[in-house]
Amino acid sequence: MRKIFIKLAYIIFIFTFLSQAANSQDSDPRSTTQKFASALQIIDYAYVDTVNEQKLVEDAIEAMLKHLDPHSIYISREDLQSANEPLEGAFEGIGISYQIYHDTILVISPVQGGPSERLGIMAGDKIVKINGENATGKFVNTKYVKKKLRGKKGTLVNVDIVREGRKKLLKYTIIRDKIPIHSIDAAFMVNDYVGYVKLNRFSRTTMDEFHQALGKLKDSGMKNLILDLRGNSGGYLDVAIDLSDEFLGFGKLVVYTKGNSSPKRKYKSTFRGEFENGKLVILIDEGSASASEIVAGAIQDWDRGVIVGRRSFGKGLVQRPYYLPDSSVIRLTVARYYTPSGRCIQKSYKNGYDQYYDDLERRLKKGELTDEDKINFPDSLKYYTENHRVVYGGGGIMPDVFVPWDSTKYSDFYVDLLSKGLFNDFIIGYVEKERKYLKMKYPTFKDFNNDFDIEQSLTDDFLAFARKKYIVPKKNEFETSEQIIKYQLKAILARNLYNFESYFEVMTQIDDGFRKAVEVLENSEYFAELKE
Repeated sequence: MRKIFIKLAYIIFIFTFLSQAANSQDSDPRSTTQKFASALQIIDYAYVDTVNEQKLVEDAIEAMLKHLDPHSIYISREDLQSANEPLEGAFEGIGISYQIYHDTILVISPVQGGPSERLGIMAGDKIVKINGENATGKFVNTKYVKKKLRGKKGTLVNVDIVREGRKKLLKYTIIRDKIPIHSIDAAFMVNDYVGYVKLNRFSRTTMDEFHQALGKLKDSGMKNLILDLRGNSGGYLDVAIDLSDEFLGFGKLVVYTKGNSSPKRKYKSTFRGEFENGKLVILIDEGSASASEIVAGAIQDWDRGVIVGRRSFGKGLVQRPYYLPDSSVIRLTVARYYTPSGRCIQKSYKNGYDQYYDDLERRLKKGELTDEDKINFPDSLKYYTENHRVVYGGGGIMPDVFVPWDSTKYSDFYVDLLSKGLFNDFIIGYVEKERKYLKMKYPTFKDFNNDFDIEQSLTDDFLAFARKKYIVPKKNEFETSEQIIKYQLKAILARNLYNFESYFEVMTQIDDGFRKAVEVLENSEYFAELKE
């Protein structure tokens, strides 16, 4: 109980300090915090059953934060590492991308430059023993794999591997190392002069990855760029500022922040931008949030590029971590951010936590994802860009060019195939049998992308595979989704044979947003409008 009260005392101190700094409490903060502490003492002393004080305190913290805003959160010490990993851009382990396939750890691909790749572990290998113990069976799940294969850099793990064509088990001793988590999913040339970069988060490694990708694309002749921020829910504020800086000339305001206890702070671009002149298109959608909206807002407000897609999520709040005595963390909202024109794009959360996160469903029901005329902004939220184009604040970034969501190709049959992982499972089995033949016939991804087609026989095999899993199309459902089903099969096959990036390069061929971005770059009228 002593540890609980130490933690509670620290929480009381933090919230007393914050409430005093904000100067927004009508009552004496000490009476409020003493009331909380007394309630916990009474429960511990008099409650009918034994209680878990640790959980009680954590539940209380979470409940308090829910009453503030949807983005102030509590993260326990146990969850902190996994919560930080995507943003820190690395974890420590053996470096494989894997799938649990028939209760076995199947290597999809070794991480480039990681310890497994250096030892010669290959795609298609099956890990059947870890440190001499059986590693196959119903108990094998993601949690088991993380526990057994992750560990501190420099520590050893022994694995036994089954490899096609080898009669004996292959034994490897792997020295764990730091494994990168990439924030760029794909970077490739669309044609002779247009480059494409898909960014999934704003992490500590993002700028290094972006500079490397940009250099590669420039070496390949890139003049214009598509930056895909769809589904990118954000990350570090300073990384969003640095990325915006790549596209803006010297001394331009990127974003400013302010809050009751956080004085106004402006962030401006430097002279370091590496892509200040070429044509730029940024793709956004309803999953683009926070740091993504900072970049899109800065580019839109300065008329630097064309924003293509659908209205973004609408998160304009800045969080700061406050550590508690047991190394758990409160990520507390401390400020709002504003785009260069003065827009705060944070959507309303006055109706509570649940309604806030149900906003996407309401947009869908209102038809906002398919018809831009259904999206209405009040005149009070009207702002102007550098060249006096009208833009709006509140509720996200509205794109310059709207791309409706095409729901017609997504039958219930396709959704079932996707949600139950049948594409993955089928392709893994197919590659297991045909890897040698496919790699010999299509030695490079370019060969595969140009020449490989999903034949009817393979489609029939997949549908038969789905039937065995009791997933059967209703009338016309297969015909409705035939194109996207075939492209999913081809894209996942490419990912298993070559690399993660190849999945996206295949899928862009039927991607409406991507195709509209290319069209915008090829039509000078869109960019002329930015200068009017």
